[in-house]
Amino acid sequence: MKRFLWPLVVLAILLVVNVLFSHSFFNVELRGGHLYGSLIDILRASAPLALVALGMTLVIATGGIDLSVGAVVAIAGALACLQISDLGDQNSVTGVLLAVGLALLLSLGLGLWNGFLVATVGIQPIIATLILMVAGRGLAQLITDGQIITINSSPYKMIGAGYWLGLPLNVLIAALVVVLAVLLVRRSALGMLLEAVGGNAEASRLAGIRSRWLILTVYVFAGLCAGIAGLMISSNVSSADGNNAGLLIELDAILAVVIGGTSLSGGRFSILGTVLGAVIIKTLDITIYTIGVPPEITLLFKAIVVIALCLAQSPKFRAAFQRRRRPPAAVPAPEKVEVPV
Repeated sequence: MKRFLWPLVVLAILLVVNVLFSHSFFNVELRGGHLYGSLIDILRASAPLALVALGMTLVIATGGIDLSVGAVVAIAGALACLQISDLGDQNSVTGVLLAVGLALLLSLGLGLWNGFLVATVGIQPIIATLILMVAGRGLAQLITDGQIITINSSPYKMIGAGYWLGLPLNVLIAALVVVLAVLLVRRSALGMLLEAVGGNAEASRLAGIRSRWLILTVYVFAGLCAGIAGLMISSNVSSADGNNAGLLIELDAILAVVIGGTSLSGGRFSILGTVLGAVIIKTLDITIYTIGVPPEITLLFKAIVVIALCLAQSPKFRAAFQRRRRPPAAVPAPEKVEVPV
């Protein structure tokens, strides 16, 4: 719990700032059996980012990085919307499920491609995923033919904008995936194996751990998470934009992972910390609009807050700050020694 102290403090500060500028910020209303309010909006906005950051967490735990998740988000949304737009009846549940299945299958394939380049071919993760980051965005635009595909499908819209039991469905989907991931990596030896591979891949291989299969698996999982997030984003707006969908979401995902306390060098990781980091980033986005930060300095303001949080989490920075604040110890005066005459 101690590792979450500073992220929780920053989240509390952001929430208090929002209340000061909008007194109804904490109000949650039940209308038509659905919950509405600023806090619900934060959770809805955090769900796709939390999923992308979840996959990124496990990839980083093995000592890798995945810069292609934004492109996978765009590809998944584009393929699903293209398939639905070709349906005679866009409200056909069977047709929508088929489109969703194809999009997720392609996302798994793209994750498999990244894992193959990293684990089998031996390409550096940042280079291997950079290839798909560039080519994937072009593939998304090729699927949409460079246009924004607009659809009108109630079943598909449920994924990103629907409700179930009064709560946003995308939040429930993200929570389910997170819970399954936590149970898988913390209730089995998988989490320890991932940390071992990230800590020292060669030593883990010599110890008998099949590190290649683990690395391949986490990239496939990252692709799946990005694909689900792509479906959420495109269904929320009932359209697919191959150029802008998921743009720079990989950077926010990495920030969420860092804020959550996962080491970028591999090894130690925290899934719940990553989810908290995603919520902080989306709360910060809403705070920026609430207090009226000018658009031209929005990114700078966001960077300053993130830097402050990362410094607050750094044990070396806190130790150095405390040493500077601590008053120097008084030097005792030398004792006089009487020399006999």
